[in-house]
Amino acid sequence: MTMADPNHLRRVQLIRKGVLALAIVAVVALAAISHSLGSETPAHEGLEAIGIGLIALCVVGRAWCSLYIGGRKKAEIVDRGPYSISRNPLYVFSFMGAFGMGAQTGSATIAALFLLIAVGVFYLTVRQEEAWLEASFGEPYQAYKARTPRFWPNFSKWRDGETLEVRPVFFLTTLRDGLAFFIAVPLFEALEKAQEVGWVHILFSLP
Repeated sequence: MTMADPNHLRRVQLIRKGVLALAIVAVVALAAISHSLGSETPAHEGLEAIGIGLIALCVVGRAWCSLYIGGRKKAEIVDRGPYSISRNPLYVFSFMGAFGMGAQTGSATIAALFLLIAVGVFYLTVRQEEAWLEASFGEPYQAYKARTPRFWPNFSKWRDGETLEVRPVFFLTTLRDGLAFFIAVPLFEALEKAQEVGWVHILFSLP
């Protein structure tokens, strides 16, 4: 079996981060010139609170996944813990975080746009990763792929080992990256204040 280019996954991740950053900037710009229809209502505040909860779950979930996958993705097929019920649990938690970020605007439309962007970008990323893993590991990966969902977890498939070798540097890096999701809280609060004082003009409202 011919091994795939070892640098391919790194390039895929760099492209993914760049596209994701550009898309998020575009949606933030949309949020800056729009306003949620239910501003300062219980629904508005409730959506923001749900969003913060989802961001917290995202940070914890991503860190948990990194305990299993950190530093191992290119060396072996990880199929224990969260990776026994979903091939991409780290991305599933990222979906939650993306929706939570958009929810800080109080607009369900913006929250849905954040989620759709994340799903679209990660879906394309996963397709590239799957091709690399299949070329690298062959039949063992094909068997794992056949029994484990790409995203949505199948909890009946759960399996784990008695011990787990943890690599702290990968855990801490993932934790740091996850905490960046919380930037949405002060960012959108600042945008709301800028709109209130007239520094940013609202052109339309969104549900």
